[in-house]
Amino acid sequence: MCAAMGDPSRLRLLELLWDRRHCVSELAKETEDSMSAISQRLKILYNAGLVARQRSGKHVFYSLADNHVRELLNQLFL
Repeated sequence: MCAAMGDPSRLRLLELLWDRRHCVSELAKETEDSMSAISQRLKILYNAGLVARQRSGKHVFYSLADNHVRELLNQLFL
């Protein structure tokens, strides 16, 4: 979990997911990174249990996995 959050790019994705869920294309636009790079980072975060994903039509939306992750991030960002 800590290793997954240790990368600034992945930590930025978690910060963006703080308020609401996002699809890969939204995150790519917000960070100005490629969709492929965003997908790889999200895969690491998902495997670490930090984000959840939900399919809606053609899109997969990502959000923080639970309140435990939100509290952990709250401690980091304060």
